[in-house]
Parts: sequence; C-alpha cells; structure tokens
Amino acid sequence: MADTAFKPVIQSLLDTDLYKFTMWQTMLHRHPAAQAEYRFICRQPPAHPLADLAAAVRAQIDHLCTLRFTQAELDYLASLRYIKSDFVDFLSLFHFQRRFIEIGTDGDTLKIVARGPQVHVMGFEIFVLAIVNELYFRRYDTPETLAEGRRRLQGKIDLLRGFSAEPARRFPLQISDFGLRRRFSRAWQAEVVDRLRQAVPHIVTGTSNVALARSHGLVPVGTMAHEYLQSYQAFGKVRLRDFQRSALEDWVQEYRGDLGIALTDVVGMDAFLADFDLYFAKLFDGLRHDSGDPIAWGEKAIAHYQALRIDPATKRFVFSDGLDLPRALDIYRHFADRVQLAFGIGTNLTNDLGPQPLNIVMKLFECNGMPTAKLADSPGKEHCTDATFLAYLRQVFGH
Repeated sequence: MADTAFKPVIQSLLDTDLYKFTMWQTMLHRHPAAQAEYRFICRQPPAHPLADLAAAVRAQIDHLCTLRFTQAELDYLASLRYIKSDFVDFLSLFHFQRRFIEIGTDGDTLKIVARGPQVHVMGFEIFVLAIVNELYFRRYDTPETLAEGRRRLQGKIDLLRGFSAEPARRFPLQISDFGLRRRFSRAWQAEVVDRLRQAVPHIVTGTSNVALARSHGLVPVGTMAHEYLQSYQAFGKVRLRDFQRSALEDWVQEYRGDLGIALTDVVGMDAFLADFDLYFAKLFDGLRHDSGDPIAWGEKAIAHYQALRIDPATKRFVFSDGLDLPRALDIYRHFADRVQLAFGIGTNLTNDLGPQPLNIVMKLFECNGMPTAKLADSPGKEHCTDATFLAYLRQVFGH
C-alpha cells in the first residue's frame, strides 16, 4: 500500500539561505512599503511534468504558512552581529500569509506567483524551490539512488583530499555549500554537508543554509542576490542609471563593514565596474561572480582594483555560477596567489545522484508596479517581461 501520509518538506523557517535574511533586514529598514511580484520559472524542460505536483505544492505551502520562528532560532539569528534586534523582533511575529502566493498550472507548466508586500513575499523563494525539488525527486528517493549519490560524494571527498597534497598557494581554498535551492532533499543536503564537514573541514567551511550552519557549527554564508539590486530599479529614489550605486550605498549604511561582498552581474560586469568607484571598492571586501566567463571576470576585477591603486590581495572573489569541484579547483589555481578566494557550489553537491537536476528559479519580475530586469553576462539568465523596459535598460547601461 502506498504511503499517503503528509511529509513536510520544510520543518524550520531557518531552512533557507542566509542572504534572504540579510536582504530582508535591509528592505524592512529601507523600503518597508515596497510591493513585489516573484514568479517561478523552470528554465529547461523536466523529465516529468511539474504541473503534476501542483496539489502537493499547495499542501506544502499551506504547511509552510503555519510555521513560526522558535525562540532558539531567534536567539541564533540574534547572535549574528549584523542582525539587528528590531529585525529579530519582527521575525518573532512573522509568518507567511497564504493569500500572497498562488499555485496553478498551464498545461504541463507549474505556475507559482508570490505577490504582495515585499517584506512578506520575498522569503517564499527558497522555500518554494526546495519544496518543488523535493516533491519532484521523491520518485527517485530509493536505496539505489542514494548509494550512487554517496559514491559520487566520496569521489568529491577524494578529489579534495588529493588537492590538499598540492603545494600551498598564497591563499587557502574555501568552499561553501550553496545547494539548498536545487537540493535532492532536505535529508540529503544535511548528509552531504555533514560528510564534507567531517572529511575536509579545512576546505568546506560554510553553508548558505542557516539551519545547517546552526546545527553543524558552520559559518552561515551569503550577502545579496539579484533581487536586491533589481528592486532599486523600481524605487524611484534615484534615476535608473544610478540604481546600483543607490543599492550599494544602502547596503553599506545597513551593515557598516559586515557582509562586504557585492554582486556584479545584474546589468553586466562592465556596467557594475563603472559604478564601483574608489569609494565602494574600499568599503566592500570583494565581489561575487555569477555569470559570464569566471577567468575573464576575475582578470577584469583585478585590473579594476589595480587601476584604483588597491592591492587585489586585500580583496576576496566569490565564485558561484554553476560550479563543480574540478572547475572550482581550476579557477582557484589560476587566482590563488593574487587574490583571496571562496567558492559556493550548489547543485553539484546537493543533487548529484544520477537523475537530471531541475533548473528552476523564482525571480523578482515587478516592484512597486514597475518591471525589473536582470541582464547578466550569460545567455539564458535574463528575466524581464517588458521588452520596452529591457531595451531602455540596455541603452542606459550600454549592455
């Protein structure tokens, strides 16, 4: 007889990425009245129709909306020096409201839209992605699949142990798990992180998953995502040409030296560097790569710092664009004597068990009734439904 008992995917509101909290706090303090719309997208056709999951997704979202932060979870967040007490007070009262999210279908397509006050809907993203992934992959959750996953995981551990025998570089290799949003399951991500933490603790030092960071004694990792900078395209506080500067300035004022890694590819690296002047280059600790050729990106960033007469060795580059370990090690070997490095690896750590991973995202499409857009430096990562606004943004930034 089939097991029809409800199995919640999300059991804690800490089971999300750190940068949701850091962006959330900034929005609460700087733009608490903003209205936003986020949409679920599957970038590549899945092997099985996602529309078949609609009823199960609704049930999981219903459950998500019953969860609250526990006092122990709030105490953990409060222990992070960049999380402010009034934000913790807000979270102590917070719960997701079901009326702000819609789940439907269009043929084989799963439609999910979160729409409402940004400080109430922006948190849905990671939970929705984790829910869809786990429901989809439950059909593959067999002893044989898990055995293959463990075999592949051991291969990754062996690779990292072999790397440790290489001659030391100027700066050490640091890798963090960024795999929550595309994970095979909650239990599998916990197993992967635990195995890596025990096997190569000098290399795998952090995770973006706040719940796992808390339970495994790891550093919670993350600063900002594309939605943060995209929102500033619509706030009207400054002209569109200056939205990146406005977003970076608010971040500096909010965190005053903490969380100093800036994301570079919302409208492309060249446009970002045009705004990333000596003021910001000194205030931020480094940059995060998430699209385009990573070697070319890193060389361009180093040249920019050198032109500003800043020693690149005092800065940190974070690489997080669809990496696997061999690619991360190649990038590390290229830059490790010139700049501090960190790598966020997602799908290849938490959903490498044999079945084809889903390529799903949930992106900001509108803010305050205005379109927002991401141009990026890689094809297939652009998101905008307003062709006029997209063309205008390209013109403004020469993309």
